[in-house]
Amino acid sequence: MKMALSSTLSRLNLIPRPWLPYTVTTLRALKLKPHKPQLLRPMWAPLTLSSFSVSAQIHRPQDDNLIVLGIETSCDDTAAAVVKSSGEILSQVVSSQADLLVRYGGVAPKMAEEAHSQVIDQVVQEALNQANVSETDLSAVAVTIGPGLSLCLRVGVQKARKTAGSFNLPIIGVHHMEAHALVARLMERELQFPFMALLISGGHNLLILAQGLGQYIQLGTSIDDAIGEAYDKTAKWLGLDMRRSGGPAIEKLAREGDAESIKFSIPMKQHKDCNFSYAGLKTQVRLAIESRNINAEIPISCASSQDRRTRADIAASFQRVAVLHLEERCERAIEWALKIEPSIKHLVVSGGVASNQYVRARLDQVVKKNSLQLVCPPPSLCTDNGVMVAWTGIEHFRMGRFDPPPPAVESEDFVYDLRPRWPLGEEYAEGRSEARSLRKARIHPSLTSIIQASLQQQH
Repeated sequence: MKMALSSTLSRLNLIPRPWLPYTVTTLRALKLKPHKPQLLRPMWAPLTLSSFSVSAQIHRPQDDNLIVLGIETSCDDTAAAVVKSSGEILSQVVSSQADLLVRYGGVAPKMAEEAHSQVIDQVVQEALNQANVSETDLSAVAVTIGPGLSLCLRVGVQKARKTAGSFNLPIIGVHHMEAHALVARLMERELQFPFMALLISGGHNLLILAQGLGQYIQLGTSIDDAIGEAYDKTAKWLGLDMRRSGGPAIEKLAREGDAESIKFSIPMKQHKDCNFSYAGLKTQVRLAIESRNINAEIPISCASSQDRRTRADIAASFQRVAVLHLEERCERAIEWALKIEPSIKHLVVSGGVASNQYVRARLDQVVKKNSLQLVCPPPSLCTDNGVMVAWTGIEHFRMGRFDPPPPAVESEDFVYDLRPRWPLGEEYAEGRSEARSLRKARIHPSLTSIIQASLQQQH
């Protein structure tokens, strides 16, 4: 069941698929029984294992009556949405920082933080207005706490905690990449665990095996730059219009070019794993542009016909090789995943780059070759958005994974739990890479290990 959504407001009545019989607390129940939670370790405590609270002796509402506000500020879009647990999207609001991207040639964290701060109240209020609900109608607030830019994450978390605290609402900290994967379950009611996901955006490349909610095996990840970063830099060097980000600009220009004209080498051919690297391809592209004397100061709209053809050839050749790298890694990851979970039927492709039609078409061929089905959310749900955060919040809330309402007034020295680098799953042992750039300090344990630890504490 695939649907096209408006980028500002969508009202869909989706048929809810059968859910496991997990139930959750309501606002009223939480108000009545704040003193009897089965409390694990607090999710919002800095640098600790996550945790969730469940009130045991409470009235259990109908699952489909939950209404959750989702807030997303992990990078350069300020987004909020209101979603019902029945699958109905009541509102979706996104404030883009496209002008800043053009001005700075990418995301400037301090500028992005200021832009989030200026519009966050308006975006959240607009989401509530369009949904025709007030804060007192909400069951919970979900917010991205990582991974992302810490300055940007902070804006969303502060707003979420202020809203939740003022109206005594439970709060759910959401993993940004998990949200990209799970939004597909909102749109495809047949998508059950286990499934595979390829998450591709400006900041991340990630191949995972989703065995259950909060249970992920990382098959491959970026060891340096993600594919979206490579698209953006290539677009900038080619003098393309960056207002819609580099991906759409490259895809459009590439249709005019010869994808075989420049022989860029496919990254990491010698590494028989599922990890990604786009830094070397970026260097190849930059050198090709320099050797052809392309002046990025001259926008593509003002280029001569010969210059435009050259730029189109570079765009097409880059895109072909960038996506070939995805295809190779997906082929191997499917092979690995089927050994672990032979029942897999779907590959979810999500994240900003999943909006690219060329990417979708190529990956569709890969999955069909392996007798799988490709699942891609509509473009408006591939880029960063509040719907995916709200829906992920609903999925965890149903399982009793949430935190109690924060205080109405936060102390000035309160330390927010932000997780700029936060792995989603544990690395697949056979796919462990020796690449030096992968050896980064893990500030936080993976979401999967956190949930497993919490479950062990319950038993």
